[in-house]
Amino acid sequence: MITPYKDNNSGKKEQVAQMFNNIARRYDFLNHFLSLGIDKIWRRKAIKSLNGISENPVILDVASGTGDLAIAALKIKPKNVIGVDISQEMLNIGIEKIKKRNLQDIIQLKKGDSENLEFNDQFFDGITVAFGVRNFENLNKGLSEMYRVLKPGGKLVVLEFSKPRVFPVKQIYNFYFKVILPFVGKIVSKDSSAYTYLPESVSQFPEREEFLVKLNKVGFNNCTFKALSFGISSLYVANK
Repeated sequence: MITPYKDNNSGKKEQVAQMFNNIARRYDFLNHFLSLGIDKIWRRKAIKSLNGISENPVILDVASGTGDLAIAALKIKPKNVIGVDISQEMLNIGIEKIKKRNLQDIIQLKKGDSENLEFNDQFFDGITVAFGVRNFENLNKGLSEMYRVLKPGGKLVVLEFSKPRVFPVKQIYNFYFKVILPFVGKIVSKDSSAYTYLPESVSQFPEREEFLVKLNKVGFNNCTFKALSFGISSLYVANK
């Protein structure tokens, strides 16, 4: 199992929470800077995939972080968006954003474990996750929990990094992801492990068809994926 801190004996979940607490104040800047702003386009595509689930849906944003995807979900005019994350420092940033936009009545961010969601069965019309599923300690449990709280007919949308397979994007991506990103990330975030963990976790993640198999195993149907930006990330959509 890939973890952020190799010399730390705590579990992956605790280490991931620690990592994001450490980099929270620099996370948004690095996210947009290192992706050249493309991450915003990816999020818009993810939210667009939720169109048609229901009128004024109730949305759960898992691994919500600083709330960017929860805020982007306003495009589909939800009744309510609830974001959960294990990092309180990340959530604090998101709560500041929401207050500045006066969105507290629509979006609520709260600390929560994606593998033990504190919601009733069949509660949400749609669920989103952006760049969070690879950080689950137990992927199957996290997917099963999302399936449990999703209403029949509801939709799960997952954005996650993937590995390009086409020359020369693959070669450029590997150099950038394994050399440039850790170097810049270490300097800006002051956490020497966080942006080394990122490419390592992506390399071990069961992407594309493998991830669809996992979605099917926990009960999702009509599972599809679409490669974005030459395969740098993938957009997965599944129904219940």
